[in-house]
Parts: sequence; C-alpha cells; structure tokens
Amino acid sequence: MKVPVYLLQLISTFFVTVFLFNGTLMSQETSGKRKNRQSAVREENAQNQRGDDYYDSGFLRYEDFIYTASLRTVLFHREGWELTPPILLYNSDEKLKLSFDDLDADYKVWQYTVIHCDAAWNPTDLWQNEYIEGFTEDYIRDYQYSFNTLQSFTHYNLILPNDNLRFTLPGNYLLKVYPEGMPDYPVITRRFMVVDPRVKVEGRVKRSSVIEQYFSHQEIPFSILHASYQIIDPGRELKVVIQQNHRWDNAIWGLQPLMMRTDELDYHYTDGRNSFEGGNEFRYFDTKSLRYTSERVARVENRNDGFHVTLLPDIPRTTKAYVTYSDINGQRLIKTEDARDSRTEAEYVWVDFFIPYKEPMNDGALYILGSLTDWQLSATTTSPGDRRAAGRMSYNFARRGYEARLYLKQGYYNYLYAFLPNGESSATLRRIEGSLYETHNTYTVLVYYREQGTRFDRLIAAEVIEN
Repeated sequence: MKVPVYLLQLISTFFVTVFLFNGTLMSQETSGKRKNRQSAVREENAQNQRGDDYYDSGFLRYEDFIYTASLRTVLFHREGWELTPPILLYNSDEKLKLSFDDLDADYKVWQYTVIHCDAAWNPTDLWQNEYIEGFTEDYIRDYQYSFNTLQSFTHYNLILPNDNLRFTLPGNYLLKVYPEGMPDYPVITRRFMVVDPRVKVEGRVKRSSVIEQYFSHQEIPFSILHASYQIIDPGRELKVVIQQNHRWDNAIWGLQPLMMRTDELDYHYTDGRNSFEGGNEFRYFDTKSLRYTSERVARVENRNDGFHVTLLPDIPRTTKAYVTYSDINGQRLIKTEDARDSRTEAEYVWVDFFIPYKEPMNDGALYILGSLTDWQLSATTTSPGDRRAAGRMSYNFARRGYEARLYLKQGYYNYLYAFLPNGESSATLRRIEGSLYETHNTYTVLVYYREQGTRFDRLIAAEVIEN
C-alpha cells in the first residue's frame, strides 16, 4: 500500500515538533538543576563562612587551609602515593603532587610560592633565595575541565619540586597558592616537610603506663640514636614532635630527653606525657559508584540540586567492645567506578551524616574529623581568617541527634566524630567514639635540630611507627 506524500510530511512534522519540545524540556530541566545545585553550594558556603574578613589581606595561616569556598578536594601527597603525607627526602628524586578543583569551572591564573618555617611552623628569617633554587614564585600550568559531570569544575595539578623551583634546605615548608600578582591573597596553604635523615628513631606503640589511662590510651616510647651525628645541646637545640594519624590539633610538642646516654637520647616516659587517646577505628563510606548503594549507604538520589548520598545513621561507640577492621587512618581516596578518569569525571555529591544523641552538647561542638574535612576544627577566636569548619555538626531537635551535609567528590572516605570543648584547640574522641588502647593508629616522630651558627631548624628524622 502506497502512503500519500502529504501524510508522510505530517508524520515527519509531528516527530520533529515532539523532539524539539522534549529537548527544550530537558534543557530547562538541566538548567534548573544546575541553578539549584549552585544555589545549594552557595548556601553551604555562606553557612561555613563568618563574614568577609576571612579573606583579609593581612592574614595568612601557617597551616593547611582553604581560603576560597569554590576550591574543593585539595590533595597534597607524594607523587604516585595518594595516601602518604607530604614528606620528601632531601636531595632525592621524590616529588610532591598538589591537586584541587575549582567549582567556578572557569580558567584562573594561579601562582604559588613556598615559605620556609621553623619547627613550630613560624616563618624563618631566611631570604627566599637561601632555600629556593630557581624562581621564587611560579605558575600552575596543568589544568583540565571536567567532563560529563553534573557539577562542572576545573581540575588543577602541580608537581614539586620542578625545573623552575627547587628546595635547597631541609625542614618545614608552607606552600601558598594565590591569584596571579596577588601574593597577599592566598587561596590555599599546605604544610609539607623535607627530611634530611641524620639520626635513627627506634620506638613502638604500647598501652599507657598510667593506671587511669591503661585501657584507653597509647604510649609512644622511643629513642634517638645519633652515633654519626653530633648533638651538642639537645635540651636547647633539639625539638621533637609526635603526630597521630596526620593530625596537628593533638600533636605532642616539647618533649625533653628523659636520659642521655652515649649516642642515644632516651624518651621512654611512663608518666603520660607521651600518650595519646587510642580512639577507635575510623568509620568509612564508599561513593565510588552512584549506580548502587554500597556498604554504609542507605540510598542514592538524583535530586534537583545534584546527587545525594544518605549514609546509614551512625551510633556512639563509647560502650561498645573493640572491633578490628582495616581502615586508611582518616584518609580519602578519590575514585569513580562510573567513568574512566577520576580526576575530571568523578561527580560531586551531597553526603548526609547523622548520629543520634539525646541532647545537644553545650560545653563544646561536634565535628566530622578526617581528610574529608581537612582535619579542620573551628577557630576559637574571631580574628580575620576564622570561619566555621565544614565538618561542624548541628543538632536536630526533631530527630534528636547531630547531622551534617558535606559536598564531596566520589571516592572512599574515612572519618570519626570528634568533640571540641569550648575554648580548646585539641579535640577528643571519647565523647562519641570511645577510646581503646587496641586501636590501630599511625604515629610520626619528627626530630628537628638547629645546628650552631644556622638560622633554621633542620628536620633530621621523620619516623613512622605503627601498632
């Protein structure tokens, strides 16, 4: 049967009209979702920011900090080893890699420099050409745009040291990233260390010797062996720092040798001054795929403002027996199983946390602690540079518990709930997580020595100790 030409034209016109109408609806829906998502991100930024003075030109934090709310997922580690701290071996071929995303999704010209610091992370009085070979500042040239993601972003990468900028002294450094020609307006600062191993640290992790801490704390006894390195006045010229799981808020500073033997400094304290809360194994969740609900995930939804991942409610562990399982001690691994390139094709998702608690804590605040929040706690003063930490939780009276929502890139995350008492800068885990001496933790012993006639603290050991 032959179909008339005019009928074919009518059918063709009908399908074209339907196609254009559906395309318009889809375009409007995508545009609406993008606007809703941008609005939600702006609202989150406004809640976390205390006024505009946090971007004050006279304020620079000598710590890991993000000054601009559009910058997310700042990672800094040894190249090729994503879960390692940013520690380099002096005069070696090792490299550090910095990466971050800009949710403004445009191209910006970023510059960077490094600042040499003493053992306490104060800037030294050295000139930059005394510890930098090459240019004292340079540009971040490596960038890529996101591909096929709901949240558009620009991904930046930097490798250090490089042909334009190299370090000539060991010790502590601060990496500072800022807009072109505006060094007084930092957008990112990150600590890193260059170690020149001159001494050997021998130590272990054991349960505390203090009776009151016997079941809850871990003790780090250690010795510094310096047979091939002369230490003249360890009481004045040697500085020791012990760090737990890459945290700085609870680091132990200022330990003096308990005993001094030939070629050995003994730090085997038994009075608690070298003890840490054992805490508990890190909680975890997995958002590498948004096509199914993985362990610890209650549901995954694609709403108007983007993907939402609701975690199963957590429970306090203060009265729970110790349970061992593998974790990555608070770190994060950015990865997507839904695309090929996790750097530019991983989605940003809203992750909802909730933990029941009978009543709000009036003597402090509760935080989500880990690399996912840059280990940040809210500042305790109102000076420029202060803003609410992203991981600070709010009490929901209707649900009778604490809740928080974070905007995170797809990956595998570790976290804990930490309580920060009012007026304090060091958080405790006992309020929610409990504290058990059996917990697996990673400790780093940092040893600094200021040689006579020098103006900087040389990092002569960075020993990792695990139980």
